[in-house]
Amino acid sequence: MFILDDILLSPLKGLVWLAEKVDEVAQKELYDKDTLKAKLMELQLRFELDEITEAEYTRQEAELLERLNIDMEEDEGADESATVDEGEEKKRKDN
Repeated sequence: MFILDDILLSPLKGLVWLAEKVDEVAQKELYDKDTLKAKLMELQLRFELDEITEAEYTRQEAELLERLNIDMEEDEGADESATVDEGEEKKRKDN
């Protein structure tokens, strides 16, 4: 029975895996610090060369900075949880 289930569900599992990979790449593109910094530099250059208006520059800059802040907050949250885990592990070793 399990072999039959594996055969029937394998296309679905492959599709789910593919969707997870696409989401992972999209999240990296949206929130990667280096990518966001490069986009901010490009935006500033376009503004200085008068390719975009000040209103467009302000709108896009706010959007990019918001994504950069979200990424930094997630990094801080991960650092804090790692610090808490290390502290708990040290307490266990001391006891």
